[in-house]
Amino acid sequence: MFEIVRIENFSPSTFLWEVRAPEIAHAARPGQFVIVRCDEKAERIPLTIADFDVVSGTVTVVIQAAGKSTFDMKAYKALDQISDVAGPLGEPSEIENFGTVVLVGGGLGVAPVFPILRALKLKGCRTISIIGFRSKSLVFWEGRFREYSDETIIVTDDGTYGEKGLVTQPLKQIITEREINRVIAIGPLVMMKAAAEVTRPAGVRTIVSVNPIMVDGTGMCGSCRVSLGGEVKFACIDGPDMDGHLVNFDELLIRQKRFSKYEKKSLELYEKKCQKK
Repeated sequence: MFEIVRIENFSPSTFLWEVRAPEIAHAARPGQFVIVRCDEKAERIPLTIADFDVVSGTVTVVIQAAGKSTFDMKAYKALDQISDVAGPLGEPSEIENFGTVVLVGGGLGVAPVFPILRALKLKGCRTISIIGFRSKSLVFWEGRFREYSDETIIVTDDGTYGEKGLVTQPLKQIITEREINRVIAIGPLVMMKAAAEVTRPAGVRTIVSVNPIMVDGTGMCGSCRVSLGGEVKFACIDGPDMDGHLVNFDELLIRQKRFSKYEKKSLELYEKKCQKK
């Protein structure tokens, strides 16, 4: 069993779990993920590691309640226990002194960007962070990003905080005006695809973190396959970091919707059940 040490709510739907898992915290590296199962009947949920602390023996994940399983997770309280946290899984992010790196995070993708940002800054990189949210009420970890970023740009879709617009707008301006050695973009698939298209003409190596539908997390089920430069790769063992210029995002977007009607039905049944209580 694993204890939830701390919970922090960022918005009505987005929240943080800090879970006591000493062995995972010791082995974790930026870019990796864990698979969480709350009890023996629960769904297995892959979550990118947003932070880890070897001293306290904890791993941090940020979750957005969007379906039945994640709404169930939102009901947990600090000091509650969950049955399984498996990991760290996946390949760690490449951390070197690349020079100037732009790190782009969109929505929930801001969380997994952070440990990569911190590691790159400590390695000697000049770091420029662009983090985007739908509105001011959804902004989180601004202070953390400013601590490890030489520059921090915040954008919101509605303009209620920072610059109004999408993360691709300041990214395009920076790529045009400066010499950038690498871009790392994590967020919704459409955002990562757009970021990769912005950097493609300039030939700036762009790494994205793909998180397709996943079952076992060990490469056995094949559910998380991704077409990368015409080859089949599996996000759980070959990723989640992949070259954004080689990912077939159009195919991936279609594959992500293959269970959408069942997910919708499950949420509807869950909501009806909860309303009766």
